[in-house]
Amino acid sequence: MTRKSHELYMEAALKEARKAYDQGEFPVGCVIVCGDAILATGSRVNSGEGGNEIDHAEVRALRTFLDLKTPALQSEVIAYCTMEPCLMCFSTLILSGIRTIVYAYEDVMGGGSGIDLDKLAPLYAQMEVSVIDGILRNQSLALFKDFFSNEENLYLQGSLLARYTLKQ
Repeated sequence: MTRKSHELYMEAALKEARKAYDQGEFPVGCVIVCGDAILATGSRVNSGEGGNEIDHAEVRALRTFLDLKTPALQSEVIAYCTMEPCLMCFSTLILSGIRTIVYAYEDVMGGGSGIDLDKLAPLYAQMEVSVIDGILRNQSLALFKDFFSNEENLYLQGSLLARYTLKQ
Protein backbone atom coordinates (compact mmCIF):
# COMPACT_ATOMS: atom_id res chain seq x y z
CA MET A 1 0.00 0.00 0.00
CA THR A 2 1.12 3.51 -0.69
CA ARG A 3 1.21 6.32 1.86
CA LYS A 4 -1.72 7.92 0.02
CA SER A 5 -3.77 4.72 0.48
CA HIS A 6 -2.85 4.58 4.15
CA GLU A 7 -3.97 8.20 4.53
CA LEU A 8 -7.29 7.47 2.82
CA TYR A 9 -8.12 4.67 5.25
CA MET A 10 -6.80 6.57 8.25
CA GLU A 11 -9.18 9.38 7.33
CA ALA A 12 -12.01 6.84 7.60
CA ALA A 13 -10.69 5.82 11.04
CA LEU A 14 -10.59 9.49 12.01
CA LYS A 15 -14.29 9.78 11.09
CA GLU A 16 -14.96 6.98 13.57
CA ALA A 17 -12.86 8.82 16.18
CA ARG A 18 -14.81 12.02 15.57
CA LYS A 19 -18.04 10.05 16.02
CA ALA A 20 -16.78 8.88 19.43
CA TYR A 21 -15.63 12.41 20.31
CA ASP A 22 -19.03 13.89 19.37
CA GLN A 23 -20.66 11.41 21.77
CA GLY A 24 -18.33 12.42 24.61
CA GLU A 25 -16.21 9.30 24.27
CA PHE A 26 -12.44 8.93 24.09
CA PRO A 27 -11.72 9.80 20.42
CA VAL A 28 -10.40 6.54 19.03
CA GLY A 29 -11.53 5.01 15.76
CA CYS A 30 -10.57 1.92 13.82
CA VAL A 31 -11.28 0.57 10.35
CA ILE A 32 -10.41 -2.86 9.05
CA VAL A 33 -9.51 -3.00 5.37
CA CYS A 34 -8.83 -5.73 2.82
CA GLY A 35 -7.80 -4.83 -0.69
CA ASP A 36 -9.58 -1.57 -1.41
CA ALA A 37 -12.61 -2.20 0.79
CA ILE A 38 -13.40 -1.18 4.34
CA LEU A 39 -14.85 -4.32 5.90
CA ALA A 40 -15.53 -3.10 9.43
CA THR A 41 -15.42 0.03 11.56
CA GLY A 42 -15.43 0.77 15.25
CA SER A 43 -15.29 3.69 17.61
CA ARG A 44 -14.68 3.83 21.35
CA VAL A 45 -17.70 3.56 23.63
CA ASN A 46 -18.19 3.35 27.38
CA SER A 47 -15.12 5.41 28.25
CA GLY A 48 -17.10 7.75 30.45
CA GLU A 49 -17.73 7.59 34.17
CA GLY A 50 -18.52 4.03 35.18
CA GLY A 51 -17.40 2.79 31.75
CA ASN A 52 -15.22 -0.15 30.95
CA GLU A 53 -11.94 -0.98 29.29
CA ILE A 54 -13.29 -3.58 26.89
CA ASP A 55 -15.20 -1.48 24.36
CA HIS A 56 -12.16 -0.14 22.54
CA ALA A 57 -12.51 0.85 18.89
CA GLU A 58 -10.24 -1.97 17.70
CA VAL A 59 -12.18 -4.66 19.56
CA ARG A 60 -15.50 -3.33 18.28
CA ALA A 61 -14.23 -3.23 14.67
CA LEU A 62 -12.72 -6.68 15.02
CA ARG A 63 -16.00 -8.12 16.33
CA THR A 64 -17.82 -6.73 13.29
CA PHE A 65 -15.13 -8.07 10.96
CA LEU A 66 -15.24 -11.55 12.48
CA ASP A 67 -19.04 -11.60 12.33
CA LEU A 68 -18.80 -11.13 8.56
CA LYS A 69 -17.09 -14.51 8.27
CA THR A 70 -15.41 -13.08 5.21
CA PRO A 71 -13.28 -15.36 3.06
CA ALA A 72 -10.54 -12.70 3.11
CA LEU A 73 -7.26 -13.93 4.46
CA GLN A 74 -6.70 -12.15 7.71
CA SER A 75 -2.99 -11.91 6.85
CA GLU A 76 -4.05 -9.58 3.98
CA VAL A 77 -6.20 -7.43 6.26
CA ILE A 78 -4.96 -4.12 7.65
CA ALA A 79 -6.23 -2.43 10.81
CA TYR A 80 -6.11 1.38 10.85
CA CYS A 81 -6.25 2.91 14.32
CA THR A 82 -6.24 6.58 15.23
CA MET A 83 -4.21 5.80 18.34
CA GLU A 84 -1.56 3.16 18.84
CA PRO A 85 -3.41 0.04 20.02
CA CYS A 86 -3.04 -0.78 23.68
CA LEU A 87 -1.60 -4.14 24.64
CA MET A 88 -5.08 -5.72 24.80
CA CYS A 89 -6.06 -4.48 21.34
CA PHE A 90 -2.69 -5.21 19.76
CA SER A 91 -2.68 -8.80 20.99
CA THR A 92 -6.35 -9.29 20.05
CA LEU A 93 -5.71 -8.06 16.51
CA ILE A 94 -2.68 -10.27 15.96
CA LEU A 95 -4.27 -13.31 17.61
CA SER A 96 -7.14 -12.82 15.15
CA GLY A 97 -4.68 -13.07 12.27
CA ILE A 98 -4.22 -9.41 11.38
CA ARG A 99 -0.55 -8.86 10.64
CA THR A 100 -0.48 -5.21 9.55
CA ILE A 101 -1.45 -2.43 11.93
CA VAL A 102 -1.31 1.23 10.97
CA TYR A 103 -1.80 3.95 13.55
CA ALA A 104 -1.83 7.73 13.69
CA TYR A 105 -0.93 8.89 17.21
CA GLU A 106 1.40 7.16 19.64
CA ASP A 107 0.09 6.06 23.02
CA VAL A 108 3.01 6.88 25.32
CA MET A 109 1.15 5.51 28.31
CA GLY A 110 -0.37 2.25 27.12
CA GLY A 111 0.70 1.54 23.55
CA GLY A 112 1.30 -2.12 22.91
CA SER A 113 2.72 -2.21 19.40
CA GLY A 114 6.34 -1.90 20.52
CA ILE A 115 6.31 -5.15 22.44
CA ASP A 116 9.11 -7.52 21.48
CA LEU A 117 7.15 -10.58 20.35
CA ASP A 118 10.34 -12.66 20.20
CA LYS A 119 10.55 -12.54 24.00
CA LEU A 120 7.04 -13.87 24.51
CA ALA A 121 5.62 -17.38 24.45
CA PRO A 122 5.91 -19.33 21.16
CA LEU A 123 2.39 -18.43 20.03
CA TYR A 124 3.44 -14.77 19.76
CA ALA A 125 7.13 -15.22 19.03
CA GLN A 126 6.36 -16.92 15.71
CA MET A 127 4.24 -14.04 14.41
CA GLU A 128 5.49 -11.55 11.88
CA VAL A 129 3.71 -8.26 12.43
CA SER A 130 4.15 -5.03 10.51
CA VAL A 131 3.42 -1.77 12.33
CA ILE A 132 3.27 1.55 10.50
CA ASP A 133 3.02 4.65 12.65
CA GLY A 134 2.43 8.37 12.23
CA ILE A 135 -0.13 8.26 9.41
CA LEU A 136 -2.19 11.50 9.78
CA ARG A 137 -0.71 11.91 13.25
CA ASN A 138 -1.45 15.63 13.47
CA GLN A 139 -5.15 15.17 12.71
CA SER A 140 -5.45 12.52 15.40
CA LEU A 141 -3.39 14.57 17.84
CA ALA A 142 -5.79 17.51 17.34
CA LEU A 143 -8.74 15.38 18.44
CA PHE A 144 -6.90 14.18 21.54
CA LYS A 145 -5.83 17.73 22.40
CA ASP A 146 -9.44 18.88 22.14
CA PHE A 147 -10.56 15.97 24.28
CA PHE A 148 -8.00 16.54 27.03
CA SER A 149 -8.53 20.31 26.94
CA ASN A 150 -12.21 19.87 27.77
CA GLU A 151 -12.57 19.62 31.55
CA GLU A 152 -15.90 17.80 31.11
CA ASN A 153 -14.06 14.80 29.66
CA LEU A 154 -12.81 12.99 32.73
CA TYR A 155 -11.39 9.89 31.06
CA LEU A 156 -7.61 9.76 31.59
CA GLN A 157 -7.50 13.44 32.64
CA GLY A 158 -4.18 14.20 34.32
CA SER A 159 -2.61 10.97 33.06
CA LEU A 160 0.78 10.66 31.40
CA LEU A 161 -1.03 10.48 28.05
CA ALA A 162 -3.01 13.66 28.74
CA ARG A 163 0.08 15.58 29.85
CA TYR A 164 2.10 14.38 26.86
CA THR A 165 -0.71 15.21 24.43
CA LEU A 166 -1.26 18.71 25.75
CA LYS A 167 2.48 19.47 25.42
CA GLN A 168 2.54 18.49 21.75
